[in-house]
Amino acid sequence: MAKKNDEKQDRTVEHMINRRTIGAEKENTAIAYLEKNGMKIVAHNYRNKQGEIDIIGYHEGYLVFVEVKYRRDDKKGAPEEAVDSRKQRIICKVADYYRYCHNIGDFNPIRYDVVAICGNEINWYQNAFWHMGR
Repeated sequence: MAKKNDEKQDRTVEHMINRRTIGAEKENTAIAYLEKNGMKIVAHNYRNKQGEIDIIGYHEGYLVFVEVKYRRDDKKGAPEEAVDSRKQRIICKVADYYRYCHNIGDFNPIRYDVVAICGNEINWYQNAFWHMGR
């Protein structure tokens, strides 16, 4: 019985490691795509106790906070659909903290984008959502 549980736990850990590795690869793909399309990246995987923002950069005069979502295919829905209101609220809170720490005032233009990767297709949704309250 203990051996079965150990094997199941090993598979779960392996699955999590694979997901993290794939996630990091797709974030690097998104960074390359964004840079190729004119974004200057200033940070990635920015974290605080409230959450994480995948990519932060400047594009066309905006400070941009980018969420990257990947799906192998669209059987479980499009990747951009995973950026729901709960996730948006977290991103906004982390963005507020980033702006506070870097003395970026309320009058500086900001934008929230989503890079959705489905298989090998990349879609960049600029202004994907509005800031959600403080």
